[in-house]
Amino acid sequence: METTTVKLYSLNYKETKTYLFASLFIVGNLALPQLCHLIPGGGLTWLPIYFFTLIAAYKYGFRVGLLTAILSPAINYLLFGMPALEALPVIMIKSTMLAGAAAYAAHRAGSISLLAIIGAVLAYQVTGTLVEWAIEKDFFIAVQDFRIGIPGMLVQVFGGYAILKAIAKL
Repeated sequence: METTTVKLYSLNYKETKTYLFASLFIVGNLALPQLCHLIPGGGLTWLPIYFFTLIAAYKYGFRVGLLTAILSPAINYLLFGMPALEALPVIMIKSTMLAGAAAYAAHRAGSISLLAIIGAVLAYQVTGTLVEWAIEKDFFIAVQDFRIGIPGMLVQVFGGYAILKAIAKL
């Protein structure tokens, strides 16, 4: 697999850049779901609320990823009523897991690596499915992302990889 050396950051909460970058990724996580929800079942298929969380955490570290992971679904719910209130806890947990997995993958890889991104997406989806199953007590609901959301996971992996390569030197 081809890798590209990049500037990867681990910003802390005392830096203004942390909040600036998180704000930019949150805006992305507000706009992308709105576009996807124009398609019937678009949210369930394309999993758009996670896309910029992956990029935020991979490029700028866990703290930027965590702010993006928590605030994106909360603000989306407050502004647009989506995701539904009953889905919000699971989505926030999965988003947080993605932030952790992506930041860890980037740290371990030290570069933009397709395998690391695949690993991060699979890690949050598998552990998120287990958490969702424990919360919902319904396996069929818990595996919904694997039944319906494969296109979204592929966009996260290949779209995330493409965007990370495009912003590699920033």
